[in-house]
Amino acid sequence: MTDYDASEFLLLSGIQHFEFCERQWALIHIEQEWEENVLTIEGSHLHEKADDPFIREKRKDVLYVRGLPVHSSKLGLTGICDVVEFHKDPNGVPLQNEEGSYLPVPVEYKRGRPKKDQSDISQLVAQAICLEDMLYCKVPRGELFYHETRRRVEVEITEDLKNNVRKIAQRMHEYYARRHTPRVKTGEHCQSCSLRHICLPELLTKESVARYMKRMLAE
Repeated sequence: MTDYDASEFLLLSGIQHFEFCERQWALIHIEQEWEENVLTIEGSHLHEKADDPFIREKRKDVLYVRGLPVHSSKLGLTGICDVVEFHKDPNGVPLQNEEGSYLPVPVEYKRGRPKKDQSDISQLVAQAICLEDMLYCKVPRGELFYHETRRRVEVEITEDLKNNVRKIAQRMHEYYARRHTPRVKTGEHCQSCSLRHICLPELLTKESVARYMKRMLAE
């Protein structure tokens, strides 16, 4: 796989959008559409509390870093980790101004509860790949914290999960290069989509955008 130039990087957060719905990802990241609703506002508030770049604290053998910028030239992605816990470990890597070596554990904060799909896990795995590429170490696990259940879910970072993320990132770059927005594929996920009124899933399964616009202009 050829490394991407920094000018070609896409947002890491798009991994979750893309796996949830490829059309939603395209509307947000290609067509620059966005619509706030209760879910996105709650999610933003939760991330604001986690993504504080001025907070860095250490408790015993764990260093907590919030709002850590990460990237991977292999994936062509860049973003910010909500929290990365660096656990003291002989198999880890040295950190500036710290004694010993540490293994990173990305922790992603989510509103609600665990999803039926794998989109949250894929976003966490993408963060782990970025940390591996930047620190030249293995990231064996990560954690998802769900605000509604107030619990953490541990995720083992397997090679199968990483390969899935690599395929998603490649498709994202292909779509972005072509400025391609996929057609609607309706499902239960449409009910909770923040772009439902922009996407118009019921309408677009019946007629094309061009035909809809032509009909509206004629009326």
